[in-house]
Amino acid sequence: MTRIDRIRLHRIDMPLVRPFRTSFGTQQTRDILLVEAITSEGVSGWGECVAMSWPGYSYEYVDGCVDVLTEHLVPLVLRDGTADPLEAHGRFVRVQGHPMAKTALETAILDAWLRVRNIRLVDFLGAQYPEQIRDEVDCGVSVGIPPSESISELLDEVSGYVDAGYRRIKLKIEPGWDVEPVRAVRQTWPDMLLQTDANQAYTRSDGDLLAAMDPFDLLLVEQPLPEDDLLGHAALAREITTPVCLDESITSVAVAETALAVEATSVINIKPGRVGGYLTAVQIHDLCRERGIPVWCGGMLETGVGRAANVGLAALPGFTLPGDTSASNRYYAVDVTPPFILDDGRLTVPTAPGIGVDPIPEILAELTTWSALIER
Repeated sequence: MTRIDRIRLHRIDMPLVRPFRTSFGTQQTRDILLVEAITSEGVSGWGECVAMSWPGYSYEYVDGCVDVLTEHLVPLVLRDGTADPLEAHGRFVRVQGHPMAKTALETAILDAWLRVRNIRLVDFLGAQYPEQIRDEVDCGVSVGIPPSESISELLDEVSGYVDAGYRRIKLKIEPGWDVEPVRAVRQTWPDMLLQTDANQAYTRSDGDLLAAMDPFDLLLVEQPLPEDDLLGHAALAREITTPVCLDESITSVAVAETALAVEATSVINIKPGRVGGYLTAVQIHDLCRERGIPVWCGGMLETGVGRAANVGLAALPGFTLPGDTSASNRYYAVDVTPPFILDDGRLTVPTAPGIGVDPIPEILAELTTWSALIER
């Protein structure tokens, strides 16, 4: 019987090809934690922790994830070596919060379990609708706030992504950087799918400011208000014509259902790391599909490990909008896995078992700043 015998944590430093600024801060490198679950047969499964090095996007951060993994989550697996991802998922409920740490370990276990059985992640996640799984997914790109706050610099960056073939542009916004850059991009590309992402930067009193972007035919405005303000989002949705999409607010199936019930959102961004794993992500996908709510797969500047799993998730039928599953070279000159390459605005779903990719050993070794092996 397959058992997880060892868990190895790999902490790597990934320089970004350009600084990525949002309303909660600027990143120039990604401090990334990869989790490797090694079975009794010697098969490795991989998961990526999408927490940042500081608690900006969420309360989780890499140092904290290392602690909660080594002290609390990994022992729940290695006490008997369970390789059953559903069993591991159930055990992790005993630890409050920490969805990004849970996702990384659960994904590594799931990847190993699928590889042993020669099953692709996408086929496992989409088992109830096999005929509707796609081989390719439409890709969008997230554009940060230029360090210079120059509209001409913004247009130059967007132009490169348009030329590369991306099917949707997302602009990061914050008070003082919103109406004019959105206007400039819309005037330059009148037919491009365009959306904005505020990362909680606005308040309930900013309805008029957000409504000022309604004329630009936006696909949606993502997370304009604080994550705990569902009623504020519901009020805002009645005040503006641009559809409101929730990101940081959606932390579970229950919260997603509540947000839909109070009409706080009409679109949902599903990020596995934010909701606690791909098993929960599929449940939110299924809920939204039943309600006729469009969903898309958000990104957290993942390496090829996290990107591979996200592409598999985004191939499910409810993901009707282009996600943030950009090509590897959007963020990294060299990826830790073979690079994902954009082709006509799409990425191909991996065909190998599990998540379908492995880190390249030489590159992983070069990028690793710290590692730890935990054994049964």
